[in-house]
Amino acid sequence: METALANEYRRLCDDSAIHQPLAYLRLRRAIRNVIEHRDIEPGQTLPSERDLSRVLNLSRVTIRKAIAGLVEEGLLTQRHGAGTFVAERIVKPMSRLTSFTEDLRARGLHPRSEFSERGIGEVTPEESMALNLSPGSLVVRLHRVRYAEDEPLAIERSVVPASVLPDPMLVHDSLYEALEKFGCRPRRALQRLRAVSLGAQQARLLHVATGSAGLNIERRGFLDDGRVVEFTSSWYRGDIYDFVAELQTD
Repeated sequence: METALANEYRRLCDDSAIHQPLAYLRLRRAIRNVIEHRDIEPGQTLPSERDLSRVLNLSRVTIRKAIAGLVEEGLLTQRHGAGTFVAERIVKPMSRLTSFTEDLRARGLHPRSEFSERGIGEVTPEESMALNLSPGSLVVRLHRVRYAEDEPLAIERSVVPASVLPDPMLVHDSLYEALEKFGCRPRRALQRLRAVSLGAQQARLLHVATGSAGLNIERRGFLDDGRVVEFTSSWYRGDIYDFVAELQTD
C-alpha cells in the first residue's frame, strides 16, 4: 500500500495536466485512486500518519487534512485507537448532495441500473404537489434497481418535470449527469428518512429476505431559483448503507 500510494502521489505531482498546487488535495486524490484501483481493499487499514509522512515527505498536518476529507466523504472510516480503514459499508454523508453513481465511483465500484420504467406521462396529484406542477403537466418517470457491480443496493423511483428533461432515454446511470447537461442539476435538497421493513417484492429485487431492515428516503431536489426538478423515493438495503450527518451547536 505504501509503495502504491507513494508512486501515485509522485505521478500526480509530476503530471503537468493536473493543476493542483495544494499537497493535501493531491494526496487525497492519490488515496482515492489507489482505492479505486484496488491496491487496498475494503476493510484494510491505511498506513499510519507517521509512516505516510516519512514515505511521502509530507507533514503530518497535511496527511491528517487529506484523510479527514475522505472520512467526511465516507470513503475512509476511523476507529479510535485502531487507525484509518477503507470503508466496508457504503457510508453516505448527508452534508453533500451527490448522486448514487458518484458515490459508488468514488469508492472504486461500478454503478449500473436496471430500468423497469423509463417514460413520460401526465403528472399525478401526489407528484404535482411534490414538484409544484400544474395538473396536466408532463413528467419523466424512472423506476430502477441500482447496482454496485452485480449487487443490488437500492430501488429508486424518480420523477422529473419533462420541461427540464425532455427524453427519459438520456438517463443511463446518473440522473444528475443527465440533468447537468441541461443546466438543471439540483443544488440543494430536502430529504426524509424512515426505517422500514422491506416487503416481498422489494426484498426479491434487492436479494434479501422479506422483512429485512431497509431505509426509505424521499428527496426533493431544487435549483438555485427554487424550482423543484426531482422527486425521488428510494429503498436502500439496511445491511450495506450507513447515512451519516455531522451536527454542530450554534
